[in-house]
Amino acid sequence: MVRISNLELLKILRKNSRIPFLKIAKALGVSETAIRKRIRKLEKDGVIRKYTIDVDPKKIGFEIDVFIGIDVKPEYYISTLERLKNMSEIINLYSTSGDHMFIIECWFRDTKELTKFVEALKKLEGITRVCPAIILEKIK
Repeated sequence: MVRISNLELLKILRKNSRIPFLKIAKALGVSETAIRKRIRKLEKDGVIRKYTIDVDPKKIGFEIDVFIGIDVKPEYYISTLERLKNMSEIINLYSTSGDHMFIIECWFRDTKELTKFVEALKKLEGITRVCPAIILEKIK
């Protein structure tokens, strides 16, 4: 009996979450039913939280893909988080333990839009530092 590795299965799904179960089964040397059951279990257990798409922002008019590190005074953490969650410019929002308290990902049509957004962030009460890093190329 062939044992299915969750990690192998997840790597395949991360590359293409729309791959047919039959193709996954053939790649892993198991039945389609085994794949279907394993994926259902991973979804039920919360390992697979959702299926999504990988968008090339440049193809839809956004020339700037940027990660922005944000630091805030501790007493403003919750209020800043709530404000960030409601900003339409933010594609992804992360709470982190590294160099910044928050890291956000945004897409902008040009550097003028980016600059305007960064300046607006700097004016928000409690924010102490805003550090943008423009993504030059997605490699993996």
